[in-house]
Amino acid sequence: MNPHRTATLPEDNPAMLALIERWAERGWLRELDAAFARFLDREVQGAPRMLLLAAALASHQLGRGHVCLDLEQTLIDPGLALSLPPERDEEASDEEPLPLPADLLLGFTAEDWRTALLHPELVGSGAGQTPLVCTGHRLYLRRYWHYEQDVRGGIEARLAAAPVLAEGKLRDTLQVVFPHDSGIPGPDWQKLACALAARSAFAIITGGPGTGKTTTVVRLLAVLQAMALDDTPSRPLCIRLAAPTGKAAARLNESIAEKVEELKLDGLPAGDAVRAAIPREVTTLHRLLGSRPDTRHFRHHAGNPLPVDVLVVDEASMVDLEMMAALLDALPPSARLVLIGDKDQLASVEAGAVLGELCRHAEKGRYIPATADWLCRIAGAPIEEALVDPQGSPLDQAVAMLRHSHRFAADRGIGQLAAAVKQGSADAVSTVFSAAHSELARVPLQDSDDAALRRLVIDGEDGRDRAAVSGSEPQGYRHYLQLLKDRRPRPSEDQVACDNWAREVLAAHGRFQVLCALRRGSWGVEGLNRRIAGWLRDEGLIPSAEGWYAGRPVLVTSNDYGLGLMNGDIGITLELPAQGRGSVLRVAFPTGDGSKGIKWIQPSRLQAVETVFALTVHKSQGSEFEHAALVLPDRINPVLTGELVYTGITRAKRWFSLVEAGGSDVLDQSVRRRVLRSSGLRTALESEGV
Repeated sequence: MNPHRTATLPEDNPAMLALIERWAERGWLRELDAAFARFLDREVQGAPRMLLLAAALASHQLGRGHVCLDLEQTLIDPGLALSLPPERDEEASDEEPLPLPADLLLGFTAEDWRTALLHPELVGSGAGQTPLVCTGHRLYLRRYWHYEQDVRGGIEARLAAAPVLAEGKLRDTLQVVFPHDSGIPGPDWQKLACALAARSAFAIITGGPGTGKTTTVVRLLAVLQAMALDDTPSRPLCIRLAAPTGKAAARLNESIAEKVEELKLDGLPAGDAVRAAIPREVTTLHRLLGSRPDTRHFRHHAGNPLPVDVLVVDEASMVDLEMMAALLDALPPSARLVLIGDKDQLASVEAGAVLGELCRHAEKGRYIPATADWLCRIAGAPIEEALVDPQGSPLDQAVAMLRHSHRFAADRGIGQLAAAVKQGSADAVSTVFSAAHSELARVPLQDSDDAALRRLVIDGEDGRDRAAVSGSEPQGYRHYLQLLKDRRPRPSEDQVACDNWAREVLAAHGRFQVLCALRRGSWGVEGLNRRIAGWLRDEGLIPSAEGWYAGRPVLVTSNDYGLGLMNGDIGITLELPAQGRGSVLRVAFPTGDGSKGIKWIQPSRLQAVETVFALTVHKSQGSEFEHAALVLPDRINPVLTGELVYTGITRAKRWFSLVEAGGSDVLDQSVRRRVLRSSGLRTALESEGV
């Protein structure tokens, strides 16, 4: 609350619209939000002032990732529900103070909301053409209400259309694909996940880094293909693999071929045919659906469905509500959909946290006794009694959570730190750091002194006990930039040498990455990229800090199908020797198709790229780095949540450094805060018994 501000409700619609406009001018709302309120006032006479306010706020919530405006939560805690003004806003002393929604809603009740929204031309309860839909305490823009209904309906239909399985055949096939005991105490959740996914037309496999999600998916596809080929040897299943971003697709591409070759299929009658029928190529969702330029529509939809029997979507935590609706719409009714992802990672930057909502009860299992008995018969091991719940929903029976990390051992710092953040316990986080794990480092910055950050960025120096680190040491950016200079091919060397050099540089660059929470400000990617480039230039590691120069790493920010580049791809600018004419700059990108090839692009052809010495945690999803350094800003911000910190930590494979510009309080508050996105998807599914 802001007691110094006036709480007077604007007297009429023009005054209310003027206030909304001023919020937009300050950047508290988007111009789009203000335009929506103006549109409703212009199109329909007599719209209540509070309806216009609710419409602008509902639009504003979409920009924050919410599917709807939660009217109840807005009354309970307007500041938290709406984040107005943004916490980064610093009101100029010479500006007239603005009243906030929190001020206007003082004394307002749920009945007042209902009365203001009783306008049949603008607000409906479901079917119809009104621009707004109000169901219970949730106010939607109609398009997003439709998306939610479409996703709910698509999931319900698939859960109700369980494939007919021969239990004996499934049990025997699982035994071949999982020939050995996992060696992990308790049931083999990779095997259980395959069993659950095989018996449902809609399935989710979730788990943290290193739990074996890719391995599980490959084995699931082997099981499905083996059973299909046993029934119809001449017709294997048509399987497609997709991911939300080019980076995520490329990463899955690189790992899936190796996993397929590792499969032990000698015990299957058609083992070679099964292996050959498992796809290795991964595409983006936009490319899969056939995106149409300058439109929200796709080439594939209910009227022109995808020719597919099984669709697997990796990194599903990044799939927003609109994309999930389009995906379900484009799948033929007979097709299976399998979602793979980490439910604890950040959700999409767009509206909706679909995977997180659908996996709300994954930790508890909530398998009904019939499911538990079936799993015991099929997989040969009972599940824990704590995971059995007679009240479990049909959706719960289709969700499997992988519970053992093969990457982060229970006694390793990164795994312990990630677990503490998941618990939302700042005390547990502090305890993990206090244990002095060799792979963890905490780097406090004193009074805006950048010296410690500079040492970390250039050389990986973060104060950890190097004597306790076995093998190689954590690197900074000097490592790849020095290799770039030392291994540069001579003018007499051929293209193969240049490609090998580029692969080495790209691999070396991938050993270290600075991550941050924000885009703007001195602690966001914009400010950090400028500072880091300046430090590297001063060290003589790059020739310039601006424009195109050798060593500049760039991030592709939108799909470019003409160049074969996807949003999230990272390339390195290299100076290629050119016979008779000095040298030329080219940007080297990995092809991302599993071939380990290199794609060389002229800088002038790259229109949507940005320097990426610093990368937002959101953009880092789907990536892994040997050493990741997460920079927290000097003050708390709405985007700082436990999910963001967890995602940043789990990008690190061997070493993690936490840089604190504002002291430990920012970390503590971030860990305690959770992403709470307003939506009715899970509630709607549960109300329908799904």
